[in-house]
Amino acid sequence: MGAAAGAETAAGGGLAGLMAKLGGEAAGRGPAPVERWNPPFCGDIDMRIAADGTWFYCGTPIGREAMVRLFASVLRRDEDGKTYLVTPVEKCGITVDDVAFVAVEMRVEGEGESRILGLRTNVGDTFAIDADHPLRFEIDPVNGGLKPYVRVRGRLEARLARPVLYDLVALGETETVDGRDWFGVRSAGRFFAIVPADEIEAIG
Repeated sequence: MGAAAGAETAAGGGLAGLMAKLGGEAAGRGPAPVERWNPPFCGDIDMRIAADGTWFYCGTPIGREAMVRLFASVLRRDEDGKTYLVTPVEKCGITVDDVAFVAVEMRVEGEGESRILGLRTNVGDTFAIDADHPLRFEIDPVNGGLKPYVRVRGRLEARLARPVLYDLVALGETETVDGRDWFGVRSAGRFFAIVPADEIEAIG
């Protein structure tokens, strides 16, 4: 099946048809068990997640939060680096400008070694920064600023919104890792290095 034909089949005549295909696979129940499903690829559809977390269908923003959360619940990023909407019977490719989600809120519980940092994404995922949800950081090649990411589920990641990054940095401390001083944060008993301590001015 070609990509165009697959997209037409998956879309089922529009966004409503696509929702019917997904059929509430995980609506109201959190993320679906997409990692266990291995359906055939049915082509790409004209759906895009912008870098700011806005979802678009055929170039138009999807305004209904419940609809976005339904689609988000059946997202999967595969080893090929592409992101798909997945059901038990079909898999459709979508476009993601950066990563699938944005972490929009952080909560802090406890202090010191017992401190746990919790995050909430723009589509309602909540989790603690820990071994299963580690932080990673990149330097933006355009402006040299820090780009913070966290693993949400499977291979899907969220970029930390700028206010959340500032809250995170406010909790930072310096620790020696492999003989070098790093600035980072502690959560769930682990130290997550952000930048070398002598490069902290790169955050901004």
